[in-house]
Amino acid sequence: MRPSRRVFLRGAGALAGSAIAAGALPTSSTADPEHAAWREAGRILARVRPPRFPHRTFRITDFGARGDGVTGCTAAIREAIARCHHAGGGRVVVPDGAYLTGAIHLRGNVNLHLEAGATLRFSQDPAAYLPAVFTRWQGIELMNYSAFIYAFEQENIAISGSGTLDGQADATHWWPWKTTQDPDWQDLQRQADAGVPVAQRLFGGRLLRPNLAQFYRCRNVLIEDVTIVNSPMWEIHPVLCRNVTVQGITVNSHGPNNDGCNPESCRDVVIRRSTFNTGDDCIAIKSGRNADGRRVNVPSENIVITDCDFADGHGGVTMGSEMTGGVRNVFAQNLRMSSPNLNNVLRLKTNSLRGGFIQNVHMRHVEVGVVGQIAFLVDFFYEDGPGHGFNPTVSDIHVSDLTVAQAGQPWYLVGYPDDHISNVSLRDCTFTTAATAPVARDIDGLELVNVIVNGAPA
Repeated sequence: MRPSRRVFLRGAGALAGSAIAAGALPTSSTADPEHAAWREAGRILARVRPPRFPHRTFRITDFGARGDGVTGCTAAIREAIARCHHAGGGRVVVPDGAYLTGAIHLRGNVNLHLEAGATLRFSQDPAAYLPAVFTRWQGIELMNYSAFIYAFEQENIAISGSGTLDGQADATHWWPWKTTQDPDWQDLQRQADAGVPVAQRLFGGRLLRPNLAQFYRCRNVLIEDVTIVNSPMWEIHPVLCRNVTVQGITVNSHGPNNDGCNPESCRDVVIRRSTFNTGDDCIAIKSGRNADGRRVNVPSENIVITDCDFADGHGGVTMGSEMTGGVRNVFAQNLRMSSPNLNNVLRLKTNSLRGGFIQNVHMRHVEVGVVGQIAFLVDFFYEDGPGHGFNPTVSDIHVSDLTVAQAGQPWYLVGYPDDHISNVSLRDCTFTTAATAPVARDIDGLELVNVIVNGAPA
């Protein structure tokens, strides 16, 4: 049986390890606040329901699509979607074969369904994703390339089936833009900071890569069972959406900024039974960036992540860094992670340009083999540090039943001297082998209960 130990750490300058033990205070409680928190997760799971669709089928091959991998099928797919939508909805079926296409725009009550053996192979020609659409790029609204699959202000939409979405990004297409995009990225930030209207932020035809799938201001969204490979950047990106279900998907894409699933300024989201192997964060919860994030000012909230597997990635479950509108009520449970190329298990990243808040985050029942760097990271110094006038709030972060076989460091929780992290707990956590001692500084209320590091109580 693990030794029971309860540690409270308050004030600046505290260092985890032996220094924490000096602050130990015995406490007792007749109520378990975590039990109440997880009841809220159950309510989210109960009310988030995938959309249903009429029993109508529109096969893209009936509209001229050819699954030979070289014939352009964009017009046929768009026609099938339009017919399905105007008929009152149903399923647009992509049968066995490889179908070359440009931008696909989903419409209400349409389920884009990929049968076994089907691949949507997206064109490597940037012109296939013009004209520009209303979108968000790393937390800032603009007019830019369409996502490969895009929906704007639609209700009851889905991508489903056991087929594959292949973005065809590689060392000569899309990914090299990462090294040349900085002038455009800086220009977008300048325009947003100056309050240029979104309709005048014209970036179609420039070097800001499109997402693979983006749903903007949509309601009742489902992404189910598909496999995603070789995306230009972020794979699944719902923005300002409500009632989103992501389940049974596999993401295997290792390009730059290849985040797996990034709900941004969304409410009521469930991500479950999915596998992530990515070139950036596996799951990253976001809510806008800097001045533009304060203008829109919509949080991401009520999000449940359950029964997922994680391999490579910067963070398994991440919040930020674009989190200016705030993130709250996030529940992650029953997760499995292991890779020397996975940097963090739980990663909260922010700075004093972002502002915003991360509050009420709960993680439990997580098994980790290897994590390459810090298992539990709260980073107030991501890209920019203090002194920019918009200190973030990070509070009420609770981790329990986390087992890590090997980590570079168990936790690194460091706020600012004038802006402390507050109310963090680790309960029943074991870090079997850790190369570096844990660190906690500028934090008020760190509670450690039954936490073992390198075989000894923390």
